[in-house]
Amino acid sequence: AIVLSNLHKSNIILGSATPSLESYMNAKKGKYGYAIIDRRFGDVLMPDIELVNLKEQFRKRRMKGHFSERLLEEIAATLENGEQVILFQNRRGFAPIVECSTCGHSPQCPNCDVSLTYHKFKKQLRCHYCGHNIALPESCEACGSQTLDTKGFGTEQVEQELKSLFPVAKIGRMDLDTTRGKYAYEKLISAFEQQELDVLVGTQMLTKGLDFRNVNLVGIMNADSLLNFPDYRAHERSFQLLTQVAGRAGRTQKRGKVLIQSYNPYHQILKQVSTNDYDAMFKEQLYEREQFVYPPICRIIKITFKHKNYNTLNEAAEWFAIALRNVFKSGILGPEYPPVARIRNQYLKNVLIKIPLGQSLGKTKNSIKRIES
Repeated sequence: AIVLSNLHKSNIILGSATPSLESYMNAKKGKYGYAIIDRRFGDVLMPDIELVNLKEQFRKRRMKGHFSERLLEEIAATLENGEQVILFQNRRGFAPIVECSTCGHSPQCPNCDVSLTYHKFKKQLRCHYCGHNIALPESCEACGSQTLDTKGFGTEQVEQELKSLFPVAKIGRMDLDTTRGKYAYEKLISAFEQQELDVLVGTQMLTKGLDFRNVNLVGIMNADSLLNFPDYRAHERSFQLLTQVAGRAGRTQKRGKVLIQSYNPYHQILKQVSTNDYDAMFKEQLYEREQFVYPPICRIIKITFKHKNYNTLNEAAEWFAIALRNVFKSGILGPEYPPVARIRNQYLKNVLIKIPLGQSLGKTKNSIKRIES
């Protein structure tokens, strides 16, 4: 959008409750103009955010499935008042891993380096990267025993547990699987808006810009899966996502409530979300980025190599990285495998180039192009 506005010499407005560090830094430096709205529409109070310690709940045996006692109490109270609930779990399917409890084997995708996700509704195992799917095996492929167990949980499992805990409540699920149809997304949203559904379970589709008048409670099933992600932006993104989800609660007169379940409720990011302290998050993340030299302190270019042959990929990536080091001397990271090192039968390797702010971006790109050719 920024490049487009530059091409047309037009003005541009970026609007967000949780801007990226880069945008906020630009605003602080005066590169962008900065206007602030410090209250919600209609002077509604920010939701009351409470952190629930899952470790303690498990120790005291107060968990029912993946729900803490506190979350169940709040859901029951909200439903009794005739209000609606949104539950957020950033993983679709029933469970990410099916494992044999005798030999420990879990079915993997033949084309990608990931385990297959179990989808109970369709009784199949699916790969979320390439779409490969197989019927759920009756017994373990490795040892033949019938002791198959699931690890982790997705939106399907949350929905199923809810149905057994609240049999009367009408529950909807919103993720990539339920919104594939042409009008499925609109139907779900309008059903929830017209209060035909009491609880909506979903992935990050729920987080952005939806305005439901009657939602009083938002539950985040597991915040740790967002925080423990191998990416330098993981904490910033977690803060953005959790704040955006929290913003779905209490959008009319009454103050909404948000419950965040986590094994580590003392995590700095979760505390900053609960106090809605963007500035503290910004300062802390910026300090970390300065320490480890990541944007907005520098610019980065990521080059991804793909090839079907493992050895060809390694040789090419290694050669390219050496050539880059000869040209740029410093700031070259890799080549390194990403967390999922093979997708659709192609092996992947990344090289990161860190470009100091004073260095010309155009010249850098030309140098890379020269090595490439």
